[in-house]
Amino acid sequence: MRYILTGAVVLVVLVAEFFGLVLVASELGGEVITLHTQTASGEKRTHLWVVDDAGVAWLRAGMSGSGWLARIERNPIVLVERGGRLVRYRAVLVRQPQVRDRIHALMREKYGMANRLVSVLRDPAQSVPVRLEPLAAARD
Repeated sequence: MRYILTGAVVLVVLVAEFFGLVLVASELGGEVITLHTQTASGEKRTHLWVVDDAGVAWLRAGMSGSGWLARIERNPIVLVERGGRLVRYRAVLVRQPQVRDRIHALMREKYGMANRLVSVLRDPAQSVPVRLEPLAAARD
């Protein structure tokens, strides 16, 4: 019985450490922007990775059920805090597989090992790229 309990504790610790490592990798693995979306009760902020492709900024929802993705489906006008600037965008979900694959490749290139670690937790086929179309600068 003692060995089973010890094994269970070790397993719980390993799982907790893995998820902690994923969290650290997602926050410290490279450039992280803050996405400001609206909820019924106010503003919600989400830290996300961003890549640029031909002058266009892209986000990636790891799962189609992500909370921030649902919020932009309800209201696509968002604010993005990046490099000390706050800019207003229209967030456009793009569900074409070739675009998804391109954004995955750019994320792999930019975020390297952190991307590989975070990717363990999701099915790449279920992710959703989000194109950010600038509307106007909000404030510096």
